[in-house]
Amino acid sequence: MNRRRFLKTIGVGACLLAMPGCANSAQQTTGKKKKPNFIFFLVDDMGWTDAVCFGSSFYETPNIDRLAAGGVRFTNAYAACPVCSPTRASIMTGKYPVRLATTDYFGAPQPDTIGRHWTKDKPLLPARYRNYLPHEEITIAEALKEAGYATFFAGKWHLGGEPYWPEHQGFDVNKGGIERGGPYGGKKYFSPYGNPRLEDGPEGEHLPSRLATETVKFITEHKEEPFLAYLAFYSVHTPLMSREDLRQKYLSKKKQLGLEAQWGQEGDRKVRLVQEHAVYAGMIEAMDQAVGKVLDGIEALGLAKNTIVMFMSDNGGLSTSEGHPTSNLPLRAGKGWLYEGGIREPMIIRWPGVAKAGSTCNEPVTSTDFYPTILDMAGLPAKPKQHIDGMSMVPLLIGKKKKLGREAIYWHYPHYGNQGGSPGSAVRAGDWKLIEFFEDNHVELYNLKNDISEKNNLAEQMPQKAAQLREMLHMWRKETGARMPTPNPNAKPKA
Repeated sequence: MNRRRFLKTIGVGACLLAMPGCANSAQQTTGKKKKPNFIFFLVDDMGWTDAVCFGSSFYETPNIDRLAAGGVRFTNAYAACPVCSPTRASIMTGKYPVRLATTDYFGAPQPDTIGRHWTKDKPLLPARYRNYLPHEEITIAEALKEAGYATFFAGKWHLGGEPYWPEHQGFDVNKGGIERGGPYGGKKYFSPYGNPRLEDGPEGEHLPSRLATETVKFITEHKEEPFLAYLAFYSVHTPLMSREDLRQKYLSKKKQLGLEAQWGQEGDRKVRLVQEHAVYAGMIEAMDQAVGKVLDGIEALGLAKNTIVMFMSDNGGLSTSEGHPTSNLPLRAGKGWLYEGGIREPMIIRWPGVAKAGSTCNEPVTSTDFYPTILDMAGLPAKPKQHIDGMSMVPLLIGKKKKLGREAIYWHYPHYGNQGGSPGSAVRAGDWKLIEFFEDNHVELYNLKNDISEKNNLAEQMPQKAAQLREMLHMWRKETGARMPTPNPNAKPKA
């Protein structure tokens, strides 16, 4: 008898008793019940405050807010990287990107191709990175498929070329997932899409709505079996394109509220300080409507009570480049930076009948934590050698614990971000965060409890705390085999 049939035959409760490594918390909450379904919404480039339930007063997100009202809102949730591909790899594998050497967005320059890039004169050459998700990694989709789940992917993949597409990484169905980082074929956000894994729809069909329709179709076809539906929106990544009706709506709202663009400075980049970009607002609302379409679909099918819904963004909002469409205030900077604006994300988990609806969790968590959490929720054995950098969030969700007991969360971004960020690493331990910048090896130390905007660098005032965190960071980089940038022989002296 193969393993999948074995799991089905003995049932979840017996599986939990017979197999080591599975948290007792999930056993207590799932027992011998039918395995839960999973819907995972991953938004691209959505900032921490880009939903009403996270503080926006300009964008309208009734469906994300509905999800938060029925679930747990995490206020200290982090992406594993300030750009997309590494974070996506961390969700799929439960590992920090540094372990996989997937530390930059796939398509970024390598050290030997930097001569054709705008960073060719910078002081450092970027660390060499791997531009695909290795097949030897057991993805969360493969782990669930092994346990009898039907698996579905829609939207942005950006984890390697055709040999590494979703259908080769554990997903039964792939609607739109290819190597591209944005919807760059055809008419982009509107059909025809020019995407080899997404058939064109009627002329002018809107991409987020289409991806939601495909998701509901899959769920409908697999409603009698457990499923993972992973909807990774291309929204709200560039190109900045909105439905015209939504653009007009937000132009009117902007005028009614008397909003005007305001700008600050982050390094050599200007940074948006007010959310008032009508096109971006329309993109946010269209994505929110797509979320609502999927939520309505599971309710209509009678599946909502047994479906766990997760919502997350892959990096911070785009505020310092490429149209500067959003503001991440009170957080500093945005996508491509190791400041909070680049890595802190809006995150929600709805677990009906288990996690307290409308509650808030302030414990720091990160994108590697989804993998062991999903296994725990499903009553499946942990894979500690796989999700080595993740911790199950189930104790937080069931109210058993308020802390995970994690020493620290780490980041390693040995690259120049298109948005102005420079190579560095960071660590958060408790309320303390330290960033080490590789160009000149200086460090910045912040107390996030007192200074969420990272305005007051305490490194000189608290040298012992800075040294302690720096040592932790160096030990972590050594343990994970972190690749480092190297001096650029063609660097131009700074003026």
